[in-house]
Amino acid sequence: MSPTRMTVPALALTIAGALAGSLPAPAQAQNFLATPGGARVYPINENVFEVVGNSGRGWDMWWCGAATYARRVLGASWQAPMSIARGLGTSQATGRKSAVQFTLNPGALGIETLKSTSPNSLVVGDTKTVQTGNVSCSRLQFPF
Repeated sequence: MSPTRMTVPALALTIAGALAGSLPAPAQAQNFLATPGGARVYPINENVFEVVGNSGRGWDMWWCGAATYARRVLGASWQAPMSIARGLGTSQATGRKSAVQFTLNPGALGIETLKSTSPNSLVVGDTKTVQTGNVSCSRLQFPF
């Protein structure tokens, strides 16, 4: 085979490699698969991140995803408060119908924090610590 001729499989691999390498690094690293709820979490801006998933998993998925992202990606302490910045709605990052936005800095967004009386209301300002949100992860492992 001459140096200028490639087989179809070799050409396909070359093109796929070139296309994969052409994506900017931040775009490749923008999502994080939260566990165990299976939600994807996307940074929206320096103060807001969005948990996108299946609303059928219940409110535990949202808080588990937020706590996992805050801890593993943002490096938040277990006692750091995280607040809902926008309740359940369409994802700004993906367009999916089930997304909740969170913040570690509600003051920067003008959000007053509150402790919701209903654990699954997902209202703006509802606040839990990363540790309390992380408790939701264990409930997702045993969905009775």
